[in-house]
Amino acid sequence: MAQTNNAPITASSMISTRRATRVLLAGGIAAGPLFLGAGLIQGFAREGFDFTRNAISQLSLGGLGWIQVTSFLLTGVLAIAGAIGIWQSLRDVPGGVWASRLVGVFGASFLLAGVFTADAGAGFPAGTPERSGASMSAHGAVHMLSGMVGFLALCAASFVLARLFAAQRQRGWAIACRLVPVGVLVGFASSSVAVLAFTAGAGLGLLWLTAVSARLLAAAPTAQQ
Repeated sequence: MAQTNNAPITASSMISTRRATRVLLAGGIAAGPLFLGAGLIQGFAREGFDFTRNAISQLSLGGLGWIQVTSFLLTGVLAIAGAIGIWQSLRDVPGGVWASRLVGVFGASFLLAGVFTADAGAGFPAGTPERSGASMSAHGAVHMLSGMVGFLALCAASFVLARLFAAQRQRGWAIACRLVPVGVLVGFASSSVAVLAFTAGAGLGLLWLTAVSARLLAAAPTAQQ
């Protein structure tokens, strides 16, 4: 009788886990488009903001800064959810746990960046001098450091997943996972020359998380399987 009662419980638990994994991966898919979409809308709508001079992070400043702060926090939560979904999808695959941990660090960096805002400068918020102050504030330094650590963790996760995809003979995904970190790092390295390069590098990293989460979601078993 005990064995008969355990079977439905086990099946129900498996179905619940599969559903949870798919929901969590959907969070990873949504993180990048949410952040980039919110940044683009605000960037075109807010007075004084110029994508060629200002980083999206600066939208956290001013009277409407709470919108971008909320975007940072929601993106962080969604990225962490995606990291858990990656863990559930790849925990039995060599390197899968490390990939999920690194993506989790990336998500946590957005939470920190939402709490510690970037410094004003380059004419934003409206009325701010074109040149920023000589020294960076404490909250600005934490914001920059959290972003740097977060995106480095994301790049590391991409290299880990490249090995995983290569082992599964998914050559296209393996190559993409090796190229994306290069693009992100080149964008960041070029930020001193063009702010848009930094924005493009960050956007590439965020969209990579979307693509990988979508790939794992497509491969994840459904409740009926």
